[in-house]
Parts: sequence; C-alpha cells; structure tokens
Amino acid sequence: MSALGADVRRLVADFPITSSEDRDAQADFTSFFSDDDGPVQRDDGPRHATASAFVFDPALTRILLVFHRKGRFWVQPGGHLEPGDGSVADAALRELAEETGLLAPRPEEYVYDLDHHELSAAFGRCASHLDVGVAIVVADEGALQVSEESEDVRWWPIDALPDEVPPQFHRRVAGVLDRIPR
Repeated sequence: MSALGADVRRLVADFPITSSEDRDAQADFTSFFSDDDGPVQRDDGPRHATASAFVFDPALTRILLVFHRKGRFWVQPGGHLEPGDGSVADAALRELAEETGLLAPRPEEYVYDLDHHELSAAFGRCASHLDVGVAIVVADEGALQVSEESEDVRWWPIDALPDEVPPQFHRRVAGVLDRIPR
C-alpha cells in the first residue's frame, strides 16, 4: 500500500462523526478506500481522491478562496494527489502554494472534512472527487498570485461568502470551523 493510500484510509477511519452527514460521508469514502489504496490518484479512475486547503486567518473570520476556471465558482484551493506527496496534508499544502503562491507550514495535527462531489463535463474524464479538505490557519497572508487554473484569488469574510460557491460549501466551511480548537 502506498503512503498516500494509507493516509487516506487512516483519515477516513479516524474521521470524527458529529452528524448523520459525517456518518454518510465516512461510509461513502470507506466504500472506496477499504481494503487497498483505492482511487488515490487521477489515473486510478474517474472517481478519485483530491486534497484541498481551507485556509483561515488567525481570527477565523476570513477564508482564502480561488475562482475556479473550469467550475465557474469560488472554492478552497485544492487538486489531485501526486506521487511525490507524502500525505494528504502535503498535497493540500502543495496545491495551496501552486494555486495562490501562499506557503504555509504543515500542521502537526489537523482538522479535515470529507466531501464526495460530482463534477460537470468541464472536468473532462474526472466524474467525481473524493475530497479531503484540510484546515490551515496562516498568520502571514503574504502576497497572493493567480494560477492558470483560476481567474482570481482573494480573502472572503466567513459571514459574507460569495454567491458562486459549490453546493454544500457553506456546510463544509462551518463543519471545518466547528472542528478547529479555539
């Protein structure tokens, strides 16, 4: 089993259940990542794992979002797991740096969520993503840059998120924030 496969399986098994939605998400992910690596990388099939970074300011009042070119919505930075990634958190931090230019330290213990979402035809052969979203709190926001995958990147107040977000996005943000120790 690969390190990434083992990490996804561990995160799915250890996912903290606080609602029926959490239980359903864990059961869904378990059906993909139960006995072997499962679909860890893009080449593993049309339904595969991704990693994303829910990046918050220290006061937990703002979140960093990118306007996704293909999806046509504001969303947390993220993308496919790659062979060089040692863990889901490493993949989320790599995607964060690639999509925003922001470098953040790897959290030792991290808060995360699980979200399996279907994709439109704009995403090509990817039919759905089994996303593990990792919470990152950054003290230094640094200069931001827009990647080729995005049209914009900016900080948004948690209580005034843009209208153009994916389904269930507000629930995901609230769930991640609820899990962050204060």
